[in-house]
Parts: sequence; C-alpha cells; structure tokens
Amino acid sequence: MKIGIIRGNGIGPEIVKATQEILLATGLPLEWEYIPIADEGIEIYGHPLPQESVKMLRDVKVTIKAPLIVNKLEGRLVCVHGDGSEHIYPSLNNAIRRELGLFINPRPSRGLKGVSGRYETVDMVIMREITMDVYYGVEYMIGDDVAQCIKLTTRQGSETAARYSFEYARNNGRKLVSCIHKANVMGMTDGMFLKCFRKVAEEYPDIESNDYMVDAACYMMAKNPEKLDVLCTPNQYGDIMSDLAAGLVGSMGLAPGANIGSAAAVFEASHGAAPDIAGKGIANPAALILSGALMLRHIGKVKEGKIVEDATYEVMGKDGIRTPELGGTATTAQFSEAVAKKVQSML
Repeated sequence: MKIGIIRGNGIGPEIVKATQEILLATGLPLEWEYIPIADEGIEIYGHPLPQESVKMLRDVKVTIKAPLIVNKLEGRLVCVHGDGSEHIYPSLNNAIRRELGLFINPRPSRGLKGVSGRYETVDMVIMREITMDVYYGVEYMIGDDVAQCIKLTTRQGSETAARYSFEYARNNGRKLVSCIHKANVMGMTDGMFLKCFRKVAEEYPDIESNDYMVDAACYMMAKNPEKLDVLCTPNQYGDIMSDLAAGLVGSMGLAPGANIGSAAAVFEASHGAAPDIAGKGIANPAALILSGALMLRHIGKVKEGKIVEDATYEVMGKDGIRTPELGGTATTAQFSEAVAKKVQSML
C-alpha cells in the first residue's frame, strides 16, 4: 500500500515521523512516497507546487500531509499546466486541494476525558465544502481604498457537499445533519447553499436534518454541543467553526482532517506548522495521527483505523501521557512510542 507523504514545514517532519511509526505499528504493508511540496518543491523544481508533484499526488491517490506555513498578506500562487493554461490560487493549501479536485474537508471533533472538561462528550463532524465561497480567492482592488472579494456559490458544489454529508451520516450511524449558513443576509449565495441542502435532504428520509445560521450555530457549539452531529458548511464557516470546536475540546492538537475528492485524498491535521516549537521535540502529533486513522478508514482498513484512533485517545485520556500543549510532560517521541505500543496491544 503506497501512501504519499508531504513533510511540511515547522513541526511537520516531526509529527509526520510519529504518524508513520503508529501506522506501521498496525502491521499493514505500507510504503511511503515522499512528495516534494513547499520548500522541497522549490529546491528540486523551483516551484512550491510543481506539476511533477501534483502528478505524484494523483498517482498515489492517498497522501498524509503535514502543515505548511502560509504567511499573512502572502500566499497567492500561480500554477502553470502542461497545456500552457494557468491558475492563480490564494494559498498553497488551497492550490493542492483545487489542483487535485478535492471537494470536501471532513473535520471530526471529539472530547477527551481529563482534558475537555464539560466538553468531554462532544462528538461532531464538520463537513467543510472546499471548492467555492470567498476562499475561492477572487479578490481585487478598486482604486487604492477599496478591496473586494467575491463569494462564489454553485449548485453543483452545494449539492455535492450536502450529499456527502448525508452519505457519511448514513454510513457511520449518525442521526442528524445540520446546514450552516447566513441565508437571512446573503439570500442568493448562502440561500442557494441552504436550498440545495434541503433538496438533497429529501433523498435521505432516514436522517434527520435542520439548519442554523452560523452565529447561532457557534452559540450552540459552546452552549449545547450535544445537539450537533454532522454539520454541512460553506468553506469559510467550516474553517472557522472547526477551530472553535477544537478550542472547546481543548486543543488544535486534537483536530484531525481530510480532503476528499473522487480520484485522490489528502489527510492533514487542522492546525498550523508552529515554527516556534519546531525541533524542540515537544510537538503534539495526535491530530496528524488521528488523520492517519481517517486515512486507514478511507482505504478500507476500518478495523486498523479504529484501533489507531482508540489507542491515541486512550493514551492521552486513561494513561495520561500528553505533550506540554495538553498540560503533560511527554515528548513527541515518548507519546508516539506509547501510542504505537497501545496499537500493537489492541491488535
């Protein structure tokens, strides 16, 4: 089983190494295909996302990606294709998703006993649509004093996100899918997203559905998170709300994620590259390990994926082995070693 690896920046190489160790502990015959992106891409090909690397991502189909640094007020990226066409993307992360045709970003959030306090029973999945919205990156200046950004919403993108959310709910024993929007203000864009959601919901009479305006949904997350299950969101709302969910359960280090397309998938932690602690051996690899568990489920290794997930939570919860970011004293290596041993014992 060949798995792509993007080492990333900052703490990326450290948490990728930890994740690889845990995945190998499952006994699966995994092989790694290292794909040069960002600094490695520039060094080898002179571009942070060379077309050679895009082809590797397509060919390998499944990739684990460490976080990449995207600096504020920077990030616009031009990708030139073999036929001479080119696309401009707002960031490197966005470019990877759109070059591969990835369309949905599931971000699970699960509470942790001993860490999450009153939110330890949280168990929700934010389905973030990733092909449209303001993150599509259509913005420009009008003179020197006005900047404008286009909020793009398509029927196809909206229906695809809704259908994936309902399919996920049906296949994973979830009972409720909620549409998140601001259709009371943006009646055309978010209004289309909501109308498409309601249309698709009719195809799934076995799954309950409702909708919340995004501000009300954030209040609900903080006040009564047990009322939320699967959340179908436009791009920007999902990005923001998944960070809020991570904060409620205790850390961005507990926030795994995936980017799913019809021909490829990229699995990544929802947090950033944390260059301030890079090389210190104290980074929390849990989010990327849990993303690795999502990857195993995606390729049909459901049993092994569940074991990796359960082992990671048990080490952090019951065993109390945590990195400093979660109030513990374990190093990255000590934590990953404990999880690997737990995985082996569970098998």
